[in-house]
Amino acid sequence: MDLLSLVETLGEPETAALLGLATGVIFGVSAQRSRFCLRAATVEFARRQMGDKVAVWFLTFSTAVVWVQAAQLLGLFDAANARQMAIPGSWSGAIIGGLIFGVGMVLARGCSGRLLVLAATGNLRSVVAGLVFAVVAQMSLAGILADTRNALAALWVTQGGRNVDLLGAFGLPNWGGLAIGVVFAVLALVLSWRNQIPVMRIVFGAGVGFAVAVGWVSTHALSQVAFDPVTVESVTFSGPSAHTLMFFLDRNEVMQFSVGLVPGVVLGSFTSAMVMGEFKFEGFSDAATMRRSMFGAVLMGFGAMLAGGCAIGAGVTGGSVFAGTAWLALFCMWLGAMATDFVLDQRGLRAGVIA
Repeated sequence: MDLLSLVETLGEPETAALLGLATGVIFGVSAQRSRFCLRAATVEFARRQMGDKVAVWFLTFSTAVVWVQAAQLLGLFDAANARQMAIPGSWSGAIIGGLIFGVGMVLARGCSGRLLVLAATGNLRSVVAGLVFAVVAQMSLAGILADTRNALAALWVTQGGRNVDLLGAFGLPNWGGLAIGVVFAVLALVLSWRNQIPVMRIVFGAGVGFAVAVGWVSTHALSQVAFDPVTVESVTFSGPSAHTLMFFLDRNEVMQFSVGLVPGVVLGSFTSAMVMGEFKFEGFSDAATMRRSMFGAVLMGFGAMLAGGCAIGAGVTGGSVFAGTAWLALFCMWLGAMATDFVLDQRGLRAGVIA
């Protein structure tokens, strides 16, 4: 059955949700098996290591760029219509939100995507933090924090009613993005070889990036056959977490790609954990850890909505289409996370050594 037939059978909203579900399953399985996490990579890098966590992050990022840019060259996707590119971007939001998100993901010991994956494997700490993240994201999107978010985002925005296409801004050819992705991929493979990462972990790390490409290509294809306008989007967990939460709380909410994405990630991660015998219930070790995790989730919820995406949405999905504010947000997430690890966790380790 082709996509048009699927739309005629199920309807456009339901088809979008089904595409989100499929994309989420690919992401969930791949992220669970590869242990992909931006927080882990930034902490490792902050401690002057280029270990397996940094390697897996580069694998995911490079794969997303390669697949997405290749799809664009083949005419399967047009980045000009991507959600991050088709609307104005906020430089101030990317800076402030990125820094806040970076702080939050270190405090919560996982980025929003990682929390969702861990929650599906029985980690109750991630369940609590993930719910807090979703609630604060919704508050920042359309609740009491929305005015503050809008005010901060309006301080410095891109011109022309669109985000900045970095490839065009630097005058690179249409194959320039693919070339950059290949360079990152070579770096990722070198790091993987040096850290003796198993082949299957490399495959699943690349699978996370592939899921991003699947999201872009599938929603673009749907936009070409749908009667009503369809948002061309891919994997992110700030807006979708809020939308999914409201879908189950408000009967007026409609089906869409993001509503299928989050359950898909849960299903994929849960299935992978069960098959591999890695599902187990875990809780908070003490009250201090719980407070730290919940506060970190609050910061991530607000920071992601302000930055225009989370560690996945801005850092990988937005980065794969070379949206200017997405790359800036990713850079600021790294800075915020590294600074937080240095000030809090590394200081604690040094104090423990001295003691």
